Amino acid sequence: MSRKTRIDLSDMSRRDGEPIGHVDLQDLMPLPAPLDDPARERPWTPLNPQARARYECILDDTCAVSVPKPATKEEETELVRQFLSGLDKLFTRENNWTFLQPLLLSMEHCARCQTCADACHIYEASGRNEIYRPTYRSEIMRRLYFKCVKHGGMISAWQHGDVDVNWPMVARLIELAYRCNLCRRCAQTCPIGVDNGLIAHELRKLFSQEMGIAAKEIHDTGSMLQLKVGSSTGMSAEVVKDNIQFIDEETSERTGITVETPWDVEGAEVLLIHNAGEILAWPENPGAFALILNAAGISWTLSSELAGYDSINYGLWYDDAQFARVAIKHAEAAKKLKVGKIVLGECGHAHKALSVIADRVLTGELNIPRESSMTLLRDIVASGRLKLDPSRNDFPVTLHDPCNMVRLMGVVEPQREIIRAICPKFREMEPHGVDNYCCGGGSGFAIMSGHNFPDWRFHVSGRKKLEQVLNAFGDCLDPSIPKYLCAPCSNCKGQFRDMLAYYDLWEKNRILYGGLVELIVNAMSEVKPGFIEWEWH
Repeated sequence: MSRKTRIDLSDMSRRDGEPIGHVDLQDLMPLPAPLDDPARERPWTPLNPQARARYECILDDTCAVSVPKPATKEEETELVRQFLSGLDKLFTRENNWTFLQPLLLSMEHCARCQTCADACHIYEASGRNEIYRPTYRSEIMRRLYFKCVKHGGMISAWQHGDVDVNWPMVARLIELAYRCNLCRRCAQTCPIGVDNGLIAHELRKLFSQEMGIAAKEIHDTGSMLQLKVGSSTGMSAEVVKDNIQFIDEETSERTGITVETPWDVEGAEVLLIHNAGEILAWPENPGAFALILNAAGISWTLSSELAGYDSINYGLWYDDAQFARVAIKHAEAAKKLKVGKIVLGECGHAHKALSVIADRVLTGELNIPRESSMTLLRDIVASGRLKLDPSRNDFPVTLHDPCNMVRLMGVVEPQREIIRAICPKFREMEPHGVDNYCCGGGSGFAIMSGHNFPDWRFHVSGRKKLEQVLNAFGDCLDPSIPKYLCAPCSNCKGQFRDMLAYYDLWEKNRILYGGLVELIVNAMSEVKPGFIEWEWH
């Protein structure tokens, strides 16, 4: 039986040490075939007692950030003081000039129409659980703004609502900032531009920059490791060169075409920066890029400078300072090589980080042109420089739209023009393009695997996308028909890899995921047939 109970905003400040939210499997949004039997829903792993004893696990059924419980009342008081200090800074131009204006708009002008709630995949997939309503988080922030930043008195509290400021509220708000994919579908649908995703982002920023609290996967083993050794994968320049050499050899053998990746070529037209996760997890992707660019006669190079070979910039999701440090490293690598432009490989958040947000940081000599690989690849395919045989891709293909690349940058058509040209059985998900749904791994979730958080991201944040994938392949779910889910984003591929395995959709229904360049190489007439390895997944 569902334990779904009414949740009020005041519950955030409860001191009973218990979670205020809970999602039963039977509350979840139904899925289509072959996952349409609720009785076969995979059980949710409960948080273990040790985690509950050590960390603040008082929001819902999971724990993303692992905030240690304060040892003393004095420590609680100090943490609340830091939170309020950071809250003040969010609303000052000298501390937050980048995002102050849209943040103020979101604080002052929400009409509470709930249009955003209908657009949120997490809220819908959870069975419309109140704590995942976009405005639940935002309304807490709004009440804090009027009470603690504008110092409204009793009349303000009556007008805007009150909130009890204490450590349990702050601890729950830390976790709640990590129950949003930052996909901005809610902001897109808001009639007056209120951005609930920005509010979640600003909260993460406050917790990181003022309190030193962030999910370890995106900070400690993410941006900090990248700035130290060059990549969040831990690969140094020497290691990544060795790996790329191996990939070149492997790609040459598989395709029958000699592939050699150029390094540190001064004056090259293109500096290609991959998400380094591709190199380790999906080596066929950088191998395919190298083969295509060489075959098309593009003057290009990789960089061995610190961070110059890894387009990841996790700061985008939680910390402006970390974001700026990494973005500058990327631009400095391009400047040193005097390249014509930076081209981002198949990584959605890297697209937005370096092509859009970095405009606020990269000025003067660091303002080097940046381009999506989607447009470069489209131009190559459209130019006829590659001999392509669409019959080699004669299997059902659907396309996932990475939120950062598509909704937040408007790169919608180039990848579709390619797929329409080389995949005769292409079918769209519905909705798609800028109306797409997040894969459920956005904003760092795809790499966050502590405690039972994967259960939450497969059951809740990834559920709407899973529904879309199953519907797109609804006419060909039979395992005798191999199907290709094209996801031109490393982060999204990580989510699909884990989610398809979680629901056993490769073994039972032959749904394979992969990137865009793999489809291009698979269709190249001069390449040995069968570049896509269906048995690898």
